[in-house]
Amino acid sequence: MLVAEKFSLFTAVHKHYSLDQWQDFASKNPDCLEYLAASSGTGSSDFEQLEQILEAIPQVKYICLDVANGYSEHFVEFVKDVRKHFPQHTIMAGNVVTGEMVEELILSGADIIKVGIGPGSVCTTRKKTGVGYPQLSAVMECADAAHGLKGHIISDGGCSCPGDVAKAFGAGADFVMLGGMLAGHSESGGELIERDGKKYKLFYGMSSEMAMKKYAGGVAEYRASEGKTVEVPYKGDVEYTIRDILGGIRSTCTYVGAAKLKELSRRTTFIRVTQQVNPIFGDTH
Repeated sequence: MLVAEKFSLFTAVHKHYSLDQWQDFASKNPDCLEYLAASSGTGSSDFEQLEQILEAIPQVKYICLDVANGYSEHFVEFVKDVRKHFPQHTIMAGNVVTGEMVEELILSGADIIKVGIGPGSVCTTRKKTGVGYPQLSAVMECADAAHGLKGHIISDGGCSCPGDVAKAFGAGADFVMLGGMLAGHSESGGELIERDGKKYKLFYGMSSEMAMKKYAGGVAEYRASEGKTVEVPYKGDVEYTIRDILGGIRSTCTYVGAAKLKELSRRTTFIRVTQQVNPIFGDTH
């Protein structure tokens, strides 16, 4: 969390941490709390835990209402209820991929809408269900809808290099959520695995079988796993990756003539290509 504070990165803490774990963390890291959001699903027990966390740690001012499928009346009503109970907090809600649902959630009380169904590196929703939406198109359409109502969006998923992060901002995203790009570092969760002289860390989707076994006792009979587990090569301290991303975005702004990040979407034009990079020497970093 010291890295998050140093670079003003924002972290949505997943919903499976208990109140005791939150309080323990808050006592040891009081300066980081303004960069955190407490996450919640839409169950009654989820809401109760969210209420307890926010009452016990008033420095946390952000709420992330996180479901895989934001297209339900139940979710809309839940957003309304949370807004009613926490009128001063900033509420993020998602995930959706269309302008109409972005507008619905903002009008129901959300401030920031999380956009993305299926683009994540360890997400298998598109393969298991056939449901999804191209991420760049989703960000463009949802950003227009949100900004028309003075709301904001988070582009969630699909980034594999600093250039992808820049494109998300260029498409109109106000925030970009990263998973795979931040996996495999010293600060990432999970044990370090050593095999044949190489080091790895496990990275898994929160709808994967591994996550559901860890947090919900297994995959429920009525559903399928929509995530996978992968071994990510160990990358060392996350600070170096973050500096690389930030450096890339700064250079993007220079190339397109944007004096600040907010200008980026007004300085960009997207062109469909069949090949983006010259592959003659393979994938070099």
